[in-house]
Parts: sequence; C-alpha cells; structure tokens
Amino acid sequence: MTANHQPHRMGGQPAILAEGLTKRFGAVRALDGVDLELATGKVLALLGPNGAGKTTTVRILATLLAPDAGRARVAGFDVAAQAGAVRRRIGLSGQYAAVDAYLTGRENLRMIGRLYGLARLAARRRAEELLERFDLLDAAGRRAGTYSGGMRRRLDVAASLVAAPPVLFLDEPTTGLDPRGRIALWHLLGELTAQGTSLLLTTQYMEEADRLADAIVVIDEGRVVATGTADQLKARVGGARLELQARQGEDASELARALAGLGSGPPTVDVAAGRVVLPVDDGPALLAELATRLAASGLRVADLALRRPTLDDVFLALTGHPSGTTHAQYLERGSPAEGGHRALASGGAP
Repeated sequence: MTANHQPHRMGGQPAILAEGLTKRFGAVRALDGVDLELATGKVLALLGPNGAGKTTTVRILATLLAPDAGRARVAGFDVAAQAGAVRRRIGLSGQYAAVDAYLTGRENLRMIGRLYGLARLAARRRAEELLERFDLLDAAGRRAGTYSGGMRRRLDVAASLVAAPPVLFLDEPTTGLDPRGRIALWHLLGELTAQGTSLLLTTQYMEEADRLADAIVVIDEGRVVATGTADQLKARVGGARLELQARQGEDASELARALAGLGSGPPTVDVAAGRVVLPVDDGPALLAELATRLAASGLRVADLALRRPTLDDVFLALTGHPSGTTHAQYLERGSPAEGGHRALASGGAP
C-alpha cells in the first residue's frame, strides 16, 4: 500500500458497533437483535450457515439496507443518519463479483478510483498497484467478462480497496478461489490489517476464520449464538473429540445411543454426514469401553478418530447442524434463504 493510501484512524473508537439489529422480510425474521463490535485494526469473522443472517448484517452495516430496529455505527458514523459519511469510509466486496463485464480489468479499477474522487493520474497509479498485487496485470487489458470466476473475484476484492478504506466488508471473499488464490488473499488481508484496516469477514470456511480472525461471532437463524476467539469457542465444546463414522446406509443415531454417558458430554449427531462426535476428557482410556459397547449393540463403524475440536465442531454444537447448511436443510424441510446482492462497488460517495 502506498504512503498516499494509508487507512484513516478512528481515534480508538470501535470500527463497527451494532446493537439490537433486527430485520424482517415479510414473515421471515432475518435478524433478531444482533449485537457485534469490531475493534479498530482487527478482524471480526461472522460465521453461520446459509440463511443465518450474515449477508443481511453486512448490507445493513454498509448502508445498503435499513434495519427495522436497533442501531449501528461504522467508522464513528451512524449507518442510518450518516449513511453518506459511512460510504466514504468503507470498502465492500459482496458474495458475487460486481465488476463491469464490458470494461477491462484496468478500466474497472480506474473508473472506481474516479468515482471516489481520485485525480486521473492517481486513479491510474492505484489501478496498476492493485492489478499487480492481485496478479491481474497480464489480464488487465481484457474485458472482465472474459475472466474466470476466480479472476473476477480477485478483481472485485481489488475494487473494494481502491480508496484504501479504513473499514472493509468482505462477504465470503474467497468463494470461487483455488487454494493458491485463497492463501494469497489471506496474506494480503493480513498486510492490510497490520497497516490499520479494520475488517469484517463473513465466511463458511472454518480454516479461514481460524487463521484470520481476532474475534468470531457465530450467528444462526438471525441470532448471535456465541462470541469469542477461535480458541474460546473451541473450549466451549470440550477438549478432545471421539469421532465415529457410521457405515454407509446405517443410522448414526444408533451409534449415539450406544455412546450415551460414555464421554464428558452428550454425543452430537450429524445425520447428513452419518457422523457422531463425542466430547471426552481422556479418549485413549475410553477406547476399551467403546469397543465393548459397540460389540454389545452389534454396531460397527466405518471410521474412528480421536482429535481436538475444530470450528466445525463449534458449528455443530452451537447450531445443531454442520457449517454450509441451513437448519431447514439439515432437517430436510424448506426454508427461505438469504438472497444474494450486487455489491455497491466500494461504497462510493453518494
């Protein structure tokens, strides 16, 4: 990042502070009293299954949607009463790349720079800097419509950084990126936060949240169900985990019943995956009893593992279903899901 593009400082106040955010879409309550806080220069990961309310939260904080109740301040400004001031201080990359398919990659970034009020030469310089950082220089003269999905995603994230905003919203930014592209973006985001940028990140990649986030908010069905660091959240679901995989076609619930009372807490069943997770204090000491119970019940397993908890375990314990699915999908019933949105390219000034 050049010296002319350092993030603005916010005098020690939170980069984002939201209290009691509520939003309905007809009969569906998308948000039900969401509270969250992002410290300046830190990364807050908003985790939750599809339809949990993550994108609705981002849209409210980015002034694209008005809450029905509650209040929020971003970069020190009220998102409802001072929306213009908020937009001048944020960058936004939504779930779907919002680049102009008929412009080249270079033209997209220059245009956004001009919309932000950068002088023509400054906009050109900033565009070249970002094209290089996102490994897009070779394709800079091609229309964005010819880009692959991963290239369009990189261009969209680059667009959100044109004005070096102090607060950045990234809604599932690494969706569509290959592992190399994902790791490269993680390194870039680490550089940005080291320079003072505050980042709110929504993701379904547990490794992403584990690696990047200073704090995590888990949201499910429009409500905050847990807040803390990755280690704090993992501690909530116990120490070691015994994970048993049911054989194909067999009911994992039968395994769970056979394990009742064996561990340090009740077993959790992932019906869709055919998996049972049992929290334990001393896994190796329980293996003999586990074998005895399985033999007595006539049950066999396809796989058995002893490991430490992950954020996927946190999801399962807190929401009752694995990451990447809605509660409704998990119970095999229909439910309205959050709609996608076209990002307002970098939240330009009104």
